Amino acid sequence: MLHFIPLDHPEPAPFECIDGPDDAGLLLICDHASPVIPVGYGELGVAGEHRYAHVAWDIGAAEVTRGLAVRLGAPAVLAGVSRLVIDCNRQPGDPGSIPVNSCGVPVPGNARVDDAEADARAERWFWPYHHEIGTRLAHLFRHGRVPAMVSVHSFTPCLGQAPRPWHVGVLSNRDTRMSGPVLRGLRGRAELVVGDNQPYSAREINYTLDTHAGAAGLPHVSFEIRQDLVADGPSCARWADLLAEVLRPVLADESLRRVEVF
Repeated sequence: MLHFIPLDHPEPAPFECIDGPDDAGLLLICDHASPVIPVGYGELGVAGEHRYAHVAWDIGAAEVTRGLAVRLGAPAVLAGVSRLVIDCNRQPGDPGSIPVNSCGVPVPGNARVDDAEADARAERWFWPYHHEIGTRLAHLFRHGRVPAMVSVHSFTPCLGQAPRPWHVGVLSNRDTRMSGPVLRGLRGRAELVVGDNQPYSAREINYTLDTHAGAAGLPHVSFEIRQDLVADGPSCARWADLLAEVLRPVLADESLRRVEVF
């Protein structure tokens, strides 16, 4: 069974933090870590069978992030509410920030959200999460090398009726300092089908990494793992082992530790 907060949590915190050493040189993040909708929102009208599905969160991503934090000795920040409340990887105001439809599933509770409600959700959950990321990065910067950022997401095995062949995707925008060697490391494993900006492209949606790492010139990369491969604790542990093994030599490269804006 994966670790998560029960769905009926009355008032979820905006984020979960995992501490790490001051000189870790790495911050892990997970934008879609939680399926929780606060009790007062009445589950936003979303049927029960969808509440632990991809429409609400990235299955397995939080557990892999926690595993990486342990294996790499690094701090992590994980978002505390479902993407149905507010998507922490979208700019507030973007149509996907408070979705009226998620993966083809209507979200009735978001159909008539006005400016006051949208701003309240952002103030309660979105901005505290991003403020914590900025604070953690600043702390790492002051106490060690130029920090790197790694983001963990997951994706559905099929899009509609079309199967997605990739086991894992490596996402990057303009800065490929980390994605290049990570891709080579993963593609060196014959059993894996590895996507380069697949099944999503970070050149299109990459708000958190672009905002905190890309704009600041910090090295960064995002992973997308297929959800049938991280459906339980042992499989999440295996992926944490694999990604940690691939990331260690990349993070050990001192040439990575410089500010570069692309």
